[in-house]
Amino acid sequence: YYVEDALLSAVERLPNVELRLGQEIEEVRNLPSHAELDIVAGDTRYQLHTDWLIACDGSKSAVRNLMGLDFDGRVFEENFLIADIRMEQERPAERWFWFDPPFNRGQSALMHKQPDGVWRLDFQLGWGIDRQACVQPENVERYVRAMLGQDIEFTEEWYSVYTFQCRRMKRFVHGRVLFAGDSAHLVSPFGARGCNGGFADIDNLGWKLDLVLRGEAGEALLESYNDEAIATADENILNSTRSTDFLTPKTTVSKAFRDAVLELASTEAFARPFVNSGRLSTAIHYPQSSLNTPDVHAWNGGVAPGSPALDAPVNDAWLLPQLGGRFVLLANGWTQSVPAEVELVDIAQWPGDHSLLQSRYALQSGCGYLIRPDHYVAARWQSPVSAAAVQASVARAKGMSQ
Repeated sequence: YYVEDALLSAVERLPNVELRLGQEIEEVRNLPSHAELDIVAGDTRYQLHTDWLIACDGSKSAVRNLMGLDFDGRVFEENFLIADIRMEQERPAERWFWFDPPFNRGQSALMHKQPDGVWRLDFQLGWGIDRQACVQPENVERYVRAMLGQDIEFTEEWYSVYTFQCRRMKRFVHGRVLFAGDSAHLVSPFGARGCNGGFADIDNLGWKLDLVLRGEAGEALLESYNDEAIATADENILNSTRSTDFLTPKTTVSKAFRDAVLELASTEAFARPFVNSGRLSTAIHYPQSSLNTPDVHAWNGGVAPGSPALDAPVNDAWLLPQLGGRFVLLANGWTQSVPAEVELVDIAQWPGDHSLLQSRYALQSGCGYLIRPDHYVAARWQSPVSAAAVQASVARAKGMSQ
């Protein structure tokens, strides 16, 4: 809620944003040139016309439901109890996970520290449960005291029961309506891939829609959002599904595998990656993106087109914040001109040692990288090329040429 408050405050300060709370959408008409919404706000009804509608209204998306669209994927036959409690404990800020603990036999449990003296406890409950009964204070207290001790003093912050899902829409772009975040895809809450996936969607969509609205790119560019955001969702769903299957195995073979990995991981390094199936959320690569300009020459290392740009220290700062939200040519001794819409960032003009940056990008003298506004590599060259060649890659990255 601290993040939400900060975001709302930032949005309110923007001169081109009108924030309306307590609104409900009753009807969506997706027309060729715009979208129309019928909206209810208390006793008031009104109609809203918009060139583009970004539906980021959550897992129970009203926009998705009103348009008759649905998710495809998997709903896991499992439930977890969330018990957010407030207590005074001198425990390290670590995330704990128990498999088959004595206080929740045959199931699993989690615990991690949150701000303001709040601790989140999760207890696996199984499938055939009474969800209403499970969140009654006396039943939650039984679980909490079994985990933390009978004499623990705590107060209720929030109790809930959730079910895992790993699902997504077939398409995220539907005419004038663009879906992002949980309205477009859902993952189980393991691996920090839910909210992070939503931010990845908007990071991908924001600069593309901006170019379309400015008339600097055609509407076809938004189809690349559909392709790249689906690639992100599929990788997140894959890793989240693997994590969920590991945490809550449903077959004898899956359980035997999980238990063997846990036993070996304490002494054998090769087994430890199996415990965490895919790391926490990381930026997804788009090697097949239509916005990439393929390499002309073979590279020994570096960052390939379609890959997220790597950060590196530069003097007393970091690289990525200096790339900004624009097309940038990151180079090392660039001798040709660049198009007006591309900013040249030439490390040969910077003082200090940049060997780490050069190593990560294989950025030898004369090399250059065209980086998109969302910090993805669109093209790269081993020697300076003409402004026309750079412009051709920019056009491709805008979806304007192939």
